[in-house]
Amino acid sequence: MEIKIGVRSVHRELVVETDLTAEQVEEEIRNALAADRGVFALTDTKGRRVIVPTASLGFVEIGEDETRPVGFGGTL
Repeated sequence: MEIKIGVRSVHRELVVETDLTAEQVEEEIRNALAADRGVFALTDTKGRRVIVPTASLGFVEIGEDETRPVGFGGTL
């Protein structure tokens, strides 16, 4: 699942590929926002950790898992 995180005053968004479901990511966001001076943290598919203070969050876009076609199935 691809997660895009917008950080205030930063021109580029963070893109994180994670094994979490959309519901799990949303729950993590809600928990982070509920905490005083909380941080939003995710671990990507390679084990790297991304941590953003909730005060700096601009947006979080949760993508859906997309099945990609495999092979050379193009029509002419």
